[in-house]
Amino acid sequence: MHPEAVDTLRSGAEDAIDAAGRVPHGSSDDPDVLDFSANVNPRVPDGAESVFRRSFDAARSYPDDAYPEFRRVAASYVDCDPGAVVPTAGGLAAIRLAMQMAVSPGDSVLVPFPSFGEYAREVRLQGAEPDFVVHDELLDAALEDHAMAVVCNPNNPTGEAVEADALERFAGRCRDANTTLLVDEAFLGFTDRPSIAGAEGVVVARSLTKLFGLPGLRAGFAVATGDHRARLETARMPWSLGTPAAATGAYCMRQESFVDDTRSRVDRERARMRERLETRYSVSPSDAPFLLFDCGSSAAVEDLLERAADHSIAVRDARTFRGLDSHVRVAVRLPEENDRLLEAVGV
Repeated sequence: MHPEAVDTLRSGAEDAIDAAGRVPHGSSDDPDVLDFSANVNPRVPDGAESVFRRSFDAARSYPDDAYPEFRRVAASYVDCDPGAVVPTAGGLAAIRLAMQMAVSPGDSVLVPFPSFGEYAREVRLQGAEPDFVVHDELLDAALEDHAMAVVCNPNNPTGEAVEADALERFAGRCRDANTTLLVDEAFLGFTDRPSIAGAEGVVVARSLTKLFGLPGLRAGFAVATGDHRARLETARMPWSLGTPAAATGAYCMRQESFVDDTRSRVDRERARMRERLETRYSVSPSDAPFLLFDCGSSAAVEDLLERAADHSIAVRDARTFRGLDSHVRVAVRLPEENDRLLEAVGV
């Protein structure tokens, strides 16, 4: 390649990185703070820690880059073919891999809002432009001239899940338009809704760390078929999942009773929290392990954040999401913890 062409490519990549910036996220590392800002299961499957510790000796060698056991268990977990599973270090790594595979500089990508801020950032890192669409209108959007469409199911921060039939129809429209459909199912495991994993023309991103309460593990996977799968597999980093993460992730996905118990608890507690919060706030419908509510004004958000902090509680200031200027998001945790939150916010 001519040196001037190399310089042009390097300059374009640097511009894309500068434009992308960083995205704010929830979570508190303070052990004295009860964290409702991150949507992570407060419980971990029994036995997961032992599996993690036992994998230490194996971690002294490189992982088997084929990841046969992890792929087999992940395929059973989302009901797809094992060959369609591409191991990644978390759901966001799967999202980036999908963007690298399907999006080129100058492309346009349909991105929902308000939604996970990393979608737009990842688009910009590819030198492309996000075309923002209200999240509950995205499935009706025109697809022409878009390299990719992104759906968050259930949507974060609002919480609504997409009906399976509607998503299948949208996937069909994407195939007809030659638009890659990326579906982020980071929170779908908290529901009993089916995954769209394995559908033609669709890339699914799954995170294992939220449902199983291990965000620092960084374990997840992508699912794709045909040319999409081949390109993802070629592009992924060698040893894309560490040995402890692969072993612990596979173990967690087998814990069906843990998943069932978590879903029941989240459903029950979310309904109870909603009923209390609605006595004072406007609460969005949710199928996810969190609730978004409107405080009425930015000043009211500041007041709520201060009251929560006075009770050593962290909540998510949702004003950082595009399109929201008076909202707060709270995770659904254990009953006694949820009681502390409800008392702190005055409901």
